[in-house]
Amino acid sequence: MFFPFSESLIIIANASKKNLFFPIATAAVSSYSVASNRRRPPPINGQLEGGKAGDMGGQGKAGDEEKQQQQQLEAPKTASFDLNDFKIIKEGEAEILMHSKNVVFFNKAQVNNRDMSIAVLRAFIAKRKQEHETFVAKKTKMVPKDKDNSGMELDAPVDNDQHNGTPNNGCEVAEETSQDEQCSISEEPIKSLGGKCRELKPPRVLEALSASGLRALRYACEIEGIGQVVALDNDKASVEACQRNIKFNGSVACEKVESHLDDARVYMLTHPKEFDAVDLDPYGSPSVFLDSAVQSVVDGGLLMCTATDMAVLCGGNGEVCYSKYGSYPLRGKYCHEMALRILLACIESHANRHKRYIVPILSVQMDFYVRVFVRIYTSASAMKNTPLKLSYVYQCIGCDSFHLQPLGRTVSKNNSVRFLPGFGPTVLQECSDCGKKFNMGGPIWSAPIHDQEWVASILADVKSMKDRYPAYDRISAILTTISEELPDVPLFLSLHNLCATLKCTSPSAVIFRSAVINAGYRISGTHVNPLGLKTDAPMEVIWDIMRCWIKNHPVKAQPPELSGSVILAKEPVLQANFARAVASLSKAQAKKVARFLPNPERHWGPKLKAGRQVTSKHISLLGPEAVNGLSNHEDVEEPAAKRMKTEEDPPHES
Repeated sequence: MFFPFSESLIIIANASKKNLFFPIATAAVSSYSVASNRRRPPPINGQLEGGKAGDMGGQGKAGDEEKQQQQQLEAPKTASFDLNDFKIIKEGEAEILMHSKNVVFFNKAQVNNRDMSIAVLRAFIAKRKQEHETFVAKKTKMVPKDKDNSGMELDAPVDNDQHNGTPNNGCEVAEETSQDEQCSISEEPIKSLGGKCRELKPPRVLEALSASGLRALRYACEIEGIGQVVALDNDKASVEACQRNIKFNGSVACEKVESHLDDARVYMLTHPKEFDAVDLDPYGSPSVFLDSAVQSVVDGGLLMCTATDMAVLCGGNGEVCYSKYGSYPLRGKYCHEMALRILLACIESHANRHKRYIVPILSVQMDFYVRVFVRIYTSASAMKNTPLKLSYVYQCIGCDSFHLQPLGRTVSKNNSVRFLPGFGPTVLQECSDCGKKFNMGGPIWSAPIHDQEWVASILADVKSMKDRYPAYDRISAILTTISEELPDVPLFLSLHNLCATLKCTSPSAVIFRSAVINAGYRISGTHVNPLGLKTDAPMEVIWDIMRCWIKNHPVKAQPPELSGSVILAKEPVLQANFARAVASLSKAQAKKVARFLPNPERHWGPKLKAGRQVTSKHISLLGPEAVNGLSNHEDVEEPAAKRMKTEEDPPHES
């Protein structure tokens, strides 16, 4: 057997790897012990060249058979590299070789994102299999068993425009489904139901922006029952790094993961309805990828999408947000949840252009980004419900009152349903509580952003496999909080903001929750903000509760033109009852389960884009230890803009 290197073949075998053959120059390996992860003295000329044939296989009198063997063993052409410039990063069951000079993007903080994605993918694969088995069982019941049943209605053609009620072959899938959840069965596994049901194949997953390939490797190594994982990137260095990491993770990764140098948008457009799951995790906005992404997912497939441009989505640049997402954001305490709903509305808009629609499974705001998981279906009739799921938001500029204006409505007459524009406006020109004007934002997704059945299933699965999630504490806390949210209440209030408007002391969250519950309304927390409160109580009731609270806790006189003074000038219509209610604490709060955890380490947040030079101004973002070529890191804690530049400052790295 011939190898592409003149040096000996080194077999690297970690305890977690099987059949891992990694051709490395002996001198280069001596500088780094992969198995022990310990540094050794650097070698002389210890470099590894991938893709170049050595004297044994590429030269001499080798026959055709030997050349074929050589071509099969040759690695993709990559630039020569020194192992001293790399370090091994282990996350979950995957390991990658990461260059120390920020050649390929990697962010440790995204472990929360990757763990959450793995948990959702596991639940999706199980749900997909369950849906297929359920449909096959119901399909079997429709087949006549004897001649007496020959008059029984046989298979009806599959109607792609109906997913609820009696969608396929006349068998009822669900007794009643809401307009927000039109479908529960994936169409892909049941396309060929003219006779026998097609065997359910392992799901294919596309990671459209792979960088180092860590996410794709974790999918392949950790998720049972997963099929092929395709990792794309349009950066040559990233593809080379991904291919190197695939080989580094052994035979399982080599069999399941494939890496390609391609534009994700072009690739997804040329592979329509081919992937059961598509993962979009760009550096910044995903808007340019959405139109092609919604076309590449099979019916009933899963789209996972991240947006990290939170300054845009949260109202810092409203005109930019409108140009990218088609919605105008508002700057309120609920801005992070509004960012989630803007992203969902944008995905729905792109899906509608291709007679498709989305069903959100899970939508989370973590760290410095938002992440949504949605299933995509094709149905021209169900797509008509989209205006019912979108709303504009009216936010008072003087107080915390906000109101939603639905885009559309339906009118039922006999057995027909008409879709009409929504009634409006829902508010007057001036706020009825404080008399100020309104800002208008949106449209946003005002339907539920979570499927509570999915959330409960994902949370149970995570708890049963806690050892396999590096970020178990964080994702279990987020899922626990989401499981207790009111699913049908868009946005939320901030108790501290209410008190700031009225210039009063704040009641405890338990007291305020009790007053809302005793008034006959529902209330819950939110995973976005530890001080946020979701409630279906109208703003008139909220302000009446605060008026009653201030009667027992008087405030100083304020100028009459202030919003708080106008609100307090009115007498409360509702007499609040502040007696502690049984449901004032959620189950997690009653059990003292941690729901909002601090960051595990300093500088836990966004990182520099790949290829950018790390300089002293990045110390506040990355930490002193990450800045190369600088001395006295311990003394440099402030951003570069706030430090006086002296002659003693070391020069920046070139």
